Amino acid sequence: MARREREREEVKVDDGIKSKLVAVNRVSKTVKGGRNMRFSALVVVGDGNGSVGMGMAKAAEVPEAIKKAEALARRDMVKIPLSETTIPHEIIGVFGKSQVLLRPAPEGTGVIAGSSARSVVELAGIRNITTKSYGSRNPINCVKATMAGLRQLRSPEQIAAMRGKSVEEILG
Repeated sequence: MARREREREEVKVDDGIKSKLVAVNRVSKTVKGGRNMRFSALVVVGDGNGSVGMGMAKAAEVPEAIKKAEALARRDMVKIPLSETTIPHEIIGVFGKSQVLLRPAPEGTGVIAGSSARSVVELAGIRNITTKSYGSRNPINCVKATMAGLRQLRSPEQIAAMRGKSVEEILG
């Protein structure tokens, strides 16, 4: 087997991380010889157990862009605190002119979200949540705003440690 063929061989490791393609855009750059067309891909990855990440990459071909974006998303994964099957408290994630309100929901509600925010919260492992997108509904900005909101979440244990109190005092 030639060296180049060995380098191209993909080693698929089943690590339990799922990925979802959110958006693909065709972008062009005007150069001296004309327009240079490329593709931009936005991918969200998650393990369904509180870890989620997003990545965005450009390449000459769509599959290459998706592969690069997935690699970036795996590197950018963050652990978010979960409270059973929902989030511990209400939060607003902001990115640019996009705002995404994330609100915990009781058991049995399901995921009530737009397509961009839905992909992020489902891959994070959140089963019951209500979201509302305000401002720009651009999928890239909505995903980034949702991620910003999830990064701001704090568990009752973290808040109690910051305040120097017990969890019972915080929860009331």
